[in-house]
Amino acid sequence: MIVRGGGPSENRFFLDDVEIPNLNHFATQGASGGPVGIINVDFIRKVDFYSGAFPADRGNALSSVLEFKQKDGNSDKMKYRATLGASDLALTLDGPLSENTTAIFSARRSYLQFLFSALELPFLPTYNDFQFKVRTKIDDKNEIYFTGIGALDQFKLNTDANDTEEQRYLLGYLPVNKQWSYAVGAVYKHYREKGYDTWVVSQNRLNNIQYKYQNNVEQPENLLLDYDSYERETRFRYEHNCTASNGFRLNYGGGLQYAEYFNRTYRKNFINGELTELNYRTDLSFWKYSFFGQASRHFLDERLVLSLGLRADANNYSAQMNNPLQQLSPRFSASYNFTPSLSASMNTGRYYQLPSYTTMGYRDNSGTLVNRDNGLKYISVNHYVAGITWQPQPDRQFSVEGFYKGYNDYPFSVADSVSLASKGADYGTYGDEEVLPNSNGRAYGFEVLGRDKDFLGFNTVFSYTFVRSEFREGKGRYIPASWDNRHIFNITANKSLKKNWDFGFKWRYVGGAPYTPWDMETSSLRTAWDARGRGYLDYSRYNQLRLKAFHQLDFRVDKSYYFKKWSLMVYVDVQNAYNFKADQPADLVLVEDASGSPVIDPNDPSRYELKTINPESGTVLPTIGIMIEF
Repeated sequence: MIVRGGGPSENRFFLDDVEIPNLNHFATQGASGGPVGIINVDFIRKVDFYSGAFPADRGNALSSVLEFKQKDGNSDKMKYRATLGASDLALTLDGPLSENTTAIFSARRSYLQFLFSALELPFLPTYNDFQFKVRTKIDDKNEIYFTGIGALDQFKLNTDANDTEEQRYLLGYLPVNKQWSYAVGAVYKHYREKGYDTWVVSQNRLNNIQYKYQNNVEQPENLLLDYDSYERETRFRYEHNCTASNGFRLNYGGGLQYAEYFNRTYRKNFINGELTELNYRTDLSFWKYSFFGQASRHFLDERLVLSLGLRADANNYSAQMNNPLQQLSPRFSASYNFTPSLSASMNTGRYYQLPSYTTMGYRDNSGTLVNRDNGLKYISVNHYVAGITWQPQPDRQFSVEGFYKGYNDYPFSVADSVSLASKGADYGTYGDEEVLPNSNGRAYGFEVLGRDKDFLGFNTVFSYTFVRSEFREGKGRYIPASWDNRHIFNITANKSLKKNWDFGFKWRYVGGAPYTPWDMETSSLRTAWDARGRGYLDYSRYNQLRLKAFHQLDFRVDKSYYFKKWSLMVYVDVQNAYNFKADQPADLVLVEDASGSPVIDPNDPSRYELKTINPESGTVLPTIGIMIEF
């Protein structure tokens, strides 16, 4: 998830007031990436998205905060829904448990591994997930609910799929991966005459295991990677919301977290012309705490709204991070209605985010917390945002908003000499390396957003974003970050037809992303290639090349049938309807002889002969699904 030029590690997600760090299957540890979402969208009642003006009670975010509000379970009778799609099976239960208690629960299991095996793909993913919410209304002033979400993922290699160069290339570097995660929480709310109190207790955990053997031959001498890690957070947060007699709306409270991080790593590295072995163990735990408050009020006959907030975060990982005054986070926003249909708004603030646990817990072979000794800090960003909104009709709205984000103290990779702000999209882990807290950057641009509930009969939403995302090359010039796509356009539309037919489509256009060419000199070295099974990027020419733009059309048709005691819905979903072939960087592969063995450079026996191939990306992907509810 990329928001206004920020990386995928810069976003925070909440599910009914409970923070859920991992939103995707096969998550990139330390970031928010992953190919398949965990959340069951049938549960979602409302989503609040903040790309700026973050509420003071929501911390540790640089680019966005997403608040998912779930439905309550059905209070009348128990309902059941079974879904059969192209990639998974799902079951949902929804109904009352007692007079004052409702529940909703879903579970899903994929069968992608069978499809991928039939297609002769070199990897076989399997995912499972669950989600639930149980709500009890104690009385008119008190309620409690329990919510949770979790996933179990397995990623195996299909070593029989090795007929093509691209298959063998993927098999050469992809690790075997096993991962599971959960987030569970209890939320108690007490309602008062002019406000309410909220207590939240939750815990989340991510377990991540990866290993890789050279040529996928599992013998001790072939071991390239052996990674076993987990992150666990136990959280408490208290909030008080009220309306004062002078008209101010107040929100204040505090939070306490106990963080645990374990990592056992063995990895072969080729750095600065030498083959090295990284072998360390981390067992790290520390406390985090926060205080926050926010006040807002209407003025000038409710035409002007002002909001002022303040937040402070700290932890005892290091003496520098343990001073909340060093992470003091003020924020201010204002909006003014010129007319009932025309308004303007602005907001500014400084926000802080803790570096990933993989970065905080990184050690060298002697066991030293290298990045703590290097003065690792909270990452900070200053937001400046202003825009106007025009709503000529209740069902039609248009807005334009400009933004500027200035980053400071971002971790800077010692090995690669690039900011970690440009990393996080790769499969596996993020931030597990030595860094210095001295990278600065910026992201700026503007967004145009339009909504029309009856445009040619369609409920339509479109957006266009122009964005530049850049980070300094050390203390020198700005260079494009990996999220510097410049132009992003999305349009989504849906329409309900007669006889319970529904139709919807989505078209998106994304400008070409920058990328870095291969370092042929390093990659061809046999010791370097054998250490990781793939090539090395030339960071001296970081992001100097750019891909062509990407665009894609998806559409879906639904048909519903309603019977006395049950209902049936059938859908057809087509992704990439016009078969667009996305541009991708060329893969660097070994030249092979007739027997499939790598060819050694006859002029230099210490090197392999290499070549590039253009990977195929993009195909029409039709899906047929069935949902039964009773």
